[in-house]
Amino acid sequence: MESKINLEERKPIWIALSDFYIDNELQDYDFKHIASKIRQSPYTFEEVKRINNEEVFPILFWNLLSVAGVWTGFQEDWLVAEIIKKLQKRTIFGSFVNRMKYLWLKSMFTEYWEKLEAEHKKH
Repeated sequence: MESKINLEERKPIWIALSDFYIDNELQDYDFKHIASKIRQSPYTFEEVKRINNEEVFPILFWNLLSVAGVWTGFQEDWLVAEIIKKLQKRTIFGSFVNRMKYLWLKSMFTEYWEKLEAEHKKH
């Protein structure tokens, strides 16, 4: 795992971004909540997008493809443990495969990122 990752800073972002992957349509208050977590973090909006692509997406993308996916939210301890485990095992090939999966499913996120960016810019 990258030595640069500060879990106390990263964890709230991981948890907030996990809302993108629940099997429910996000509402305005969800975007306000996620945007507030981004503002409270040391990360730029672009860094948060990278965190999503490289750290959250590889763990939760499967829920987007499931007919009966998780719709109430992911258990935080499980999510953090899975992301850490994945980061520790990251390889160049695995990163490439993840990028291809993300490009394949990217259209599922476009509207959410647009809404989140608009909410983020309000403050």
